[in-house]
Amino acid sequence: MADFRQRVGSFSVIFGMFWLISMVMKVNGIGANWGTQCSHPLSPDIVVRLLRENGIQKVKLFDADYTTLHALGNTGIEVMVGIPNDMLSTLASSSKAADRWVSENVTEHVNKNKVNIRYVAVGNEPFLATYNGSFLKTTFPALQNIQNALVKARLSNRVKVTVPSNADVYASPSTMPSGGDFRDDIHGYMTQIVKFLSDNGAPFTVNIYPFISLYTDANFPVEYAFFDGNATPLTDGGTSYFNMFDANYDTLVWALQKNGFANMPIIVGEIGWPTDGDINANVKYAQRFNQGFMTRTANGKGTPMRPGPIDAYLFSLIDEDQKSIQPGSFERHWGIFTFDGQPKYQFNLGTTNLGTLVKAKGLTYEERQWCVLKPSIKLDDSRLAPSVSYACARADCTSLGYGSSCGDLDARGNISYAYNSYYQINDQDEEACKFEGLGAITKSDPSRDTCRFPVMIVPYESGSDQVFHLRGIRSCLVSVIILFLTMF
Repeated sequence: MADFRQRVGSFSVIFGMFWLISMVMKVNGIGANWGTQCSHPLSPDIVVRLLRENGIQKVKLFDADYTTLHALGNTGIEVMVGIPNDMLSTLASSSKAADRWVSENVTEHVNKNKVNIRYVAVGNEPFLATYNGSFLKTTFPALQNIQNALVKARLSNRVKVTVPSNADVYASPSTMPSGGDFRDDIHGYMTQIVKFLSDNGAPFTVNIYPFISLYTDANFPVEYAFFDGNATPLTDGGTSYFNMFDANYDTLVWALQKNGFANMPIIVGEIGWPTDGDINANVKYAQRFNQGFMTRTANGKGTPMRPGPIDAYLFSLIDEDQKSIQPGSFERHWGIFTFDGQPKYQFNLGTTNLGTLVKAKGLTYEERQWCVLKPSIKLDDSRLAPSVSYACARADCTSLGYGSSCGDLDARGNISYAYNSYYQINDQDEEACKFEGLGAITKSDPSRDTCRFPVMIVPYESGSDQVFHLRGIRSCLVSVIILFLTMF
């Protein structure tokens, strides 16, 4: 439900009525994760318009960027703001730091900008096994301090804390959902946190990724990842599970129940399927998975243990070309939209009359030109390999892998793709296409079949509604600004 812009006089009564309704009625619409690890992010105003035109009623953020939150003001979109893991230590050790964080990132926006903040995500998968316990001692104290800060700000009835956790925080030794419990090495931490959340009327947030199971296990049954009912079911007692999501979700339900929290509300903080960067990360599978999940969600279908509607956020809204690819090259391709807000496939969210995604509007592209390998350069040139390595290390070549969208390019195509990625990320600066004389700028689009050679959008200046056409590498721009300032 929505907070409405408060006017003067008689409008205050109407606003109060709608605010009360928003507190009583839960938003059950679909949500989306909005990540911003992009070389050329869309402006927050464009993204907010994208959310509204697609009927997306909830958004989950990974930080509390002022410009982003300001753009969400007076929209009614329900917001989960995030606290990055690297801030947990500071917030855990200082209640004053927590008070200040809540004042600047929650109170300010709720009271002044009318942002519908409903949750604060304290950390992001802080107990992930690969973190080797880095955040074990700081997550719970930070959670406590943020909760206390919300109480002091008189917002604790409206804004709830939560800790988005990876599904690896629980497991079942028997592989059956009914055997579910929290991971042995963090069992005490998890029950402590869950009790605290329960005592404060807050939900448990979990990220579930059937794709990762398929990616990490060559023997994982493909059909079991989807919602079509074609898989051989897993039978747990008298219950049959036809897909991994239901089995995984109910493993968590059993874990909560065994530890005394049978009625704990659950939010699926992240669920989705990538479209590139791996043989199983493709448009066909992504459409199949996301549409299957969306259709059942729209129909209010839950799991055997929790048959009611599922509260979930799709991962993710837009591709992020600067995400770490340590987990895999697919990490930069989770969006239902490309980096420039274009729908990747037919996808019915059930939120608009159009029955498919509405593309982003109001953006401006760089010139339609690309950087490619000069036709005259022979492939045995010793400079090619280091130049490609240089470009890919500083740009995005994740679409070139086996089974990926550009995996069928020949050697010249691979080199050109790498060059163009570096050239576009650097705002089509001429210097970024030289590569010791190996590169050349062309007006002829080298894209073919499924392989798209992108042209970047004109970057916007953060904190401003004005979009500026920034030429040259960013370091050069900074130098120009400094030189300009010294003239006055």
